[in-house]
Amino acid sequence: VQLQASGGGLVQAGGSLRLTCAASGSTFDDYAIGWFRQAPGKERRGVSCIIKSDGSTYYADSVTGRFTISRDNAKNTVYLQMKDLKPEDTAVYYCAAGGTIIISPTFVAGCTASPGYGTDYWGEGTQVTVSS
Repeated sequence: VQLQASGGGLVQAGGSLRLTCAASGSTFDDYAIGWFRQAPGKERRGVSCIIKSDGSTYYADSVTGRFTISRDNAKNTVYLQMKDLKPEDTAVYYCAAGGTIIISPTFVAGCTASPGYGTDYWGEGTQVTVSS
């Protein structure tokens, strides 16, 4: 089972990027797929997640209204459309899959596709750099 994140790059503040998470080895039908990011010197934080079966989504407060997560089940792919990017969005972005994806640990909130299961798979990251 593999997750491959791509689509990162260098963009000016206010610009847009679309990240892609391509899954292989499993259809992840009973999974949620999430995006996380880690800035230099900081902890990894949840960004957004989506439940593959019904499309339910969840966003971190910091990206609500600017980022949109979507999925194409036929292609076994999840996208993260990022608009109005800010320098503080600069980070390595990772996609992950599991029965449960927690985006906001404080509130234990995120996406639950299969209760009782955690986040099982992580992909390699893709760098997003937003210049001011």
